[in-house]
Amino acid sequence: MKFNFKIPENTQIIFTDEANKFVQDLHSKFGTKIQDLLATRVERQSEFNTGKLPNFLDETKDIRSSDWHVRDIPKDLEDRRVEITGPVERKMVINALNADVKVFMADFEDSLSPTWENVANGQLNLHDAVRKTITFENPANDKKYQLNDETAVLMCRVRGLHLLEKGIEINGINPPGCLCDFGYYLFHNAKELINRGSGPYFYIPKLQSHLEARYWNEVINYAEDQLNLPRGTVRVTCLIETLPAVFEMDEILFELKDHIVGLNCGRWDYIFSYIKTFQNDRSRLLPDRYQVGMDKPFLNAYSRLLIKTCHKRGAFAMGGMAALIPSKDSDEKHYIFGEAGVKYLSKDLNINFLGEIPLNQSLREASDFGRPASLQESTEISEVFDNISKNMVEQLLIRNKELPPTKVVKITNLVGCSAIKK
Repeated sequence: MKFNFKIPENTQIIFTDEANKFVQDLHSKFGTKIQDLLATRVERQSEFNTGKLPNFLDETKDIRSSDWHVRDIPKDLEDRRVEITGPVERKMVINALNADVKVFMADFEDSLSPTWENVANGQLNLHDAVRKTITFENPANDKKYQLNDETAVLMCRVRGLHLLEKGIEINGINPPGCLCDFGYYLFHNAKELINRGSGPYFYIPKLQSHLEARYWNEVINYAEDQLNLPRGTVRVTCLIETLPAVFEMDEILFELKDHIVGLNCGRWDYIFSYIKTFQNDRSRLLPDRYQVGMDKPFLNAYSRLLIKTCHKRGAFAMGGMAALIPSKDSDEKHYIFGEAGVKYLSKDLNINFLGEIPLNQSLREASDFGRPASLQESTEISEVFDNISKNMVEQLLIRNKELPPTKVVKITNLVGCSAIKK
């Protein structure tokens, strides 16, 4: 193994001979297989470019139709109602783990610029975080940061299959970044996490097929065996953020059933994948992304299928992340769709704008403690809800005046009712 850049002095503890050999072995056994998977992606895309549509696979219909479940979910991953993510920077890791959330996904992928220094220091930061020894002192104001006694559960998101680690060469070849991220983190932290009542948990991004899930299962099984870890020690959540993967969710869960705990909707990448998949189909153009919400049929169908599939197999169905950077300022407002974004959207859709609810600290706290913010008098949030209610009543009065009464829907059969035994 050759390092193309100087190893930061403080990260020498990560790049030990034993850890380097483990990563080198992963690359030797699995590195070239990625090229075959990437070649398959290119072949499939060429088919899409000629008009073929993604669809469920005939050869795996037995998997979709048969009854099976994934392995039981670890206790500390049973509650994942609120997750946050951010890069593996030292201050970020501390603040994220200290946040009032259930899970922190430490990210080597989308939110991190994969410079060698960032990647190396990221491994050190997670190494220290696992052992609760991580600290940080801001040189600008001498403020010190350290972990609380109780922290969020740590998960590590590795890079996608297509990204290489340019800081390392093995036999003259840059190894896949995902194997480096996975290998160093698992080697150093698996047993420490187990001793602390948790485990090595990962997010796997950018999957496009069950064959790629099978690849990851082979990698994980091999790694567990090499480190003398019981089967199922490594647990993963897969991001479903490509159009081809949507048609293979059952198969992805099946291939990883000893290791997987859930699937996660990756909305923004999914929209990009939709555009890329249908790049030659001029009938499938999309408007500006702020207009493409989860209410749109192709996104709504994708999320509902993910939920249905996961619940059938005993796995978690996770919603995607909202792009929001929390602030210490309790009065600072955040808008998921950008300020006035909903107003602009309602104008484009030619529907009445009732109002928009900003996210701030008081709204979050009210939700956490079960005190409806709308019922708290004389607050800014309650006024927002009051105005929305008034606007809604006003629009209902106009509707009742200008349109005929709503017709009563008559139920002619009970097909689809959950209470009916089939």
